[in-house]
Amino acid sequence: MNKLMLIIKREYLAKVRNKSFVIMTFLSPILIVGMIVLIAYLAKINDNETRVIGILNESNFFSNDFNSTEATSFVVFRNITLEEAKDSTTNMGYYGLLHIPLNDNLETVSANSFFYSKETPNTSVLDKLEDVFQARLQKKKLQDLGVSTEDYASIDNRFEISTATFSGEQNLKGLTEMKAIIGGAFGYLIMMFIIIYGGFVMRSVIEEKTSRIIEVIISSVKPFQLMLGKIIGTSFAGVTQFAIWIISASLLLFAVVYFFDIDLGGVNTTPNLPMDTATTIESAQSNGKMQLYINELVKIPWFMLITFFVIYFILGYLIYSSIYAAIGAAVDNETDTQQFIFPIILPLMLAIYVGFFSVFSNPHGPIAVAFSLFPLTSPIVMLMRLPGGIGDGGVPLWQLLTSIILLIGTFMAIVWLAAKIYRIGILMYGKKPTYKELIKWLRY
Repeated sequence: MNKLMLIIKREYLAKVRNKSFVIMTFLSPILIVGMIVLIAYLAKINDNETRVIGILNESNFFSNDFNSTEATSFVVFRNITLEEAKDSTTNMGYYGLLHIPLNDNLETVSANSFFYSKETPNTSVLDKLEDVFQARLQKKKLQDLGVSTEDYASIDNRFEISTATFSGEQNLKGLTEMKAIIGGAFGYLIMMFIIIYGGFVMRSVIEEKTSRIIEVIISSVKPFQLMLGKIIGTSFAGVTQFAIWIISASLLLFAVVYFFDIDLGGVNTTPNLPMDTATTIESAQSNGKMQLYINELVKIPWFMLITFFVIYFILGYLIYSSIYAAIGAAVDNETDTQQFIFPIILPLMLAIYVGFFSVFSNPHGPIAVAFSLFPLTSPIVMLMRLPGGIGDGGVPLWQLLTSIILLIGTFMAIVWLAAKIYRIGILMYGKKPTYKELIKWLRY
């Protein structure tokens, strides 16, 4: 035990005293805050950009249908020809020109209308223009069938079905996806941590192996102790760096926002919506829907989520770090590790992408459950499901316990296998290992 503690201390101090580690520990928060401020600034500039569209309406229709918004402004041309309107649009630097020809029939007018622009127009711009034509055509057809303007207004209202649990609590649309995103963010942190600091363990083993220091070390320490000490020591260094990042970045971001009066929430959530849609959203907000979403977010079991984040983080990191250490022991340089890295990263990638798709559509479906139980993907996928709680409506307790037990069992199995590779690989020089060779080492 004393030797293991010495190895952990040595690995920890070697990492935290490294110049690159110290520089990135204090430089990264500055870069992170700078990136957040830059994104907020660019988003603000993007929101302030208004596309100006010229309209040459020669018909008796659509006189009041095109209403300007913060993102799109309409300028009406009168008493000029189409060619003159095109020239004016180009000279004034407008985004495009909408030409509505002269005709007494609405269908004919709509079919012969054209939008002219210098380059291929944005799809969202075309969708807005098409929505205006579509709404007017629908209204005209319904009126021809005897539907009054008042009846059409009532028909045009979008229907949203109300939902609730069997206990009577109101459900909200998109809440499952929102919870999956929150859990996915925790899972993504685990994936990035594994990739970054798992690589540290691998490089540490390679450095000691190539410098032949390892031959002296293993004369007094068992390979299993050395590998475990490297994993734990490196993880402590990573947690230290991560904690410094969180604290310093939070303080720095607060200082920047306070002293420079930067509005990080200044991004308009409905910049490109038509006036009627924006009005609907404002009405929904006034009716308390936004407050309901906030209440649901508050109800998320954050303490439980953070607790299991730590558990899955530790177990997931130990599993993958053991694999990284085994790879480091099997090769002589980082170049030779490329053939082994992708099979390690693949389960993490599957956990992120397949997890999102499965949890979004059905968090209790067979794919979501299977990936949340499979040890190499469960640290990420299970965290996507946990914001829904444990028990009724959330993750069944037996699935949670089974996932943790499988993680612990898999860790012990991988450590046992990795130790066998480590025991032989740390003394192998000048030979590129293959998968066949690694399987042979496991039999020794």
